[in-house]
Amino acid sequence: MITPNLMKMVGDAMKAHDSVRVSTLRMLSSELKNEKINLQKELGESDEERVIRREARKRKDAIEQYIKVGASDRAENEKAELAILSEFLPAEVTEEQMIKLVEESIAKFKQDQPAEATPQALLAGMGKVIADVKSKNSGIDGGVVANLVRAKLSNG
Repeated sequence: MITPNLMKMVGDAMKAHDSVRVSTLRMLSSELKNEKINLQKELGESDEERVIRREARKRKDAIEQYIKVGASDRAENEKAELAILSEFLPAEVTEEQMIKLVEESIAKFKQDQPAEATPQALLAGMGKVIADVKSKNSGIDGGVVANLVRAKLSNG
């Protein structure tokens, strides 16, 4: 749980005169408080992680957009915020690990299907495969998994 330690981290960042870290940690604190209000309960670790991932995803999207329009200074600021948010997330899953998880889930899914199942029928069950992969590791990006599953199922 990071919520109890967040204000101490803000204080440490203020002492270090790290304005980007201060603003990012304050934003995160605010988002966690908003989530607590929305859920009307104390946040667990999975709730906190979901909020942090959502904020990290926003930064990634913003970086892409700023790069497209040539605002590299703003993109660098977003990258700095993303780096700070990433400190609170579990390690990213490597591509090889993700491929292995996808292949295992597809094999398990195909066992539950009739032998004559068409590729279209397998693609229709793609959501089950994605859900299975994501249940094995919360640090997996669903969009990346979807692309991998789609490629594996359509290629046989």
